[in-house]
Amino acid sequence: MIIRGNLSKSFSAGAMLLLFSHCAFAQNHELLESEEILEISLKGDFGKLLKDTKGEPQYFDFSLSYVDNFQNKHEIPLRVRTRGHFRREMNICSFPPILLNFSKENVLNTIFQNQDKLKLVMPCKGEKYLLREFYVYKLYNLITDQSFKVRLVKLTFEDLSPKSKEFEPILAFIIEDEDLMAERNQMASVDQSLIRPESVPVPEFLRMAVFQYLIGNTDWSIQYRQNIKLINVDKSSLPVAVPYDFDHAGMVDAPYAKPAPELQLLAVTERRYRGYCMQDIQVFDETIALFNSKKDVIYKLYYDSQVLDEKSIKSSIKYLDGFYDIVNNQKKRKSEFHYPCLEEGTGNVVIKGLKK
Repeated sequence: MIIRGNLSKSFSAGAMLLLFSHCAFAQNHELLESEEILEISLKGDFGKLLKDTKGEPQYFDFSLSYVDNFQNKHEIPLRVRTRGHFRREMNICSFPPILLNFSKENVLNTIFQNQDKLKLVMPCKGEKYLLREFYVYKLYNLITDQSFKVRLVKLTFEDLSPKSKEFEPILAFIIEDEDLMAERNQMASVDQSLIRPESVPVPEFLRMAVFQYLIGNTDWSIQYRQNIKLINVDKSSLPVAVPYDFDHAGMVDAPYAKPAPELQLLAVTERRYRGYCMQDIQVFDETIALFNSKKDVIYKLYYDSQVLDEKSIKSSIKYLDGFYDIVNNQKKRKSEFHYPCLEEGTGNVVIKGLKK
């Protein structure tokens, strides 16, 4: 948008801020709203990058290139490092997750405009598990806008290491920047630590916790921000919990994923509700109604997939069937969602993960 002449003088500071926020959202919208697979290429020393799996991660100079809709090639210098804990430090993945660190002046007039740091999730034990995790993000997008948007990318490599290797192109996906996700929801990220689950408004907490139950994910906690980000309108308002990182979910069923021993679960595919104790089971009614209202579009997400393999579609549908069977049966629902109230159970275990 171009503002000419004296028209710009009539804009208040608030209006200008709103305008620039709109422009930032528009760019974020362009990157993350498209369902098309974005083809990108990374060029740099992959020998050093992929071996950086211990201690504090180091940044390495890379460049990213892509071709836009007008067939113009863009090449963007950036810094790249490995990231994460389990998938990076346990040396279980061929490709650890990485972080793309852009300089804002280098991304002007590109699809990455206004981006700062973007997480890139790489396939760990095969693309089918990566795609299953990608679809879990897409599923939560159907439930609420207070969720991380994602986009599939086809990634090619140009290795500049002294002993360069040839890599086959792979599928990966980018995750929306936390601050831009908050801004999209007219909120901001919360830095405060040790917030109790009860501090999150009940409807928003149950929406998130029941979703975690749906996908069979127990690897999260509010208290230690284990795979949870918090956002709020301002410092005087209560926070909303936004989940991420679902590779340990039963719906993904990654070969390396195991539940925390303290939870006494046999496998990640075994569901366990990990909210706090609520004696009145009717408090779940509104949340269950929400998930029932989204049932058709959730199933359609999987039935219409052009990238999931047939086995993944069938297993996902079966896992969804199990959830809806439970939540729409009063006896089963009470048994599952009352679990945190049991003194002999593991409902009070708080997951800290591998965070130091």
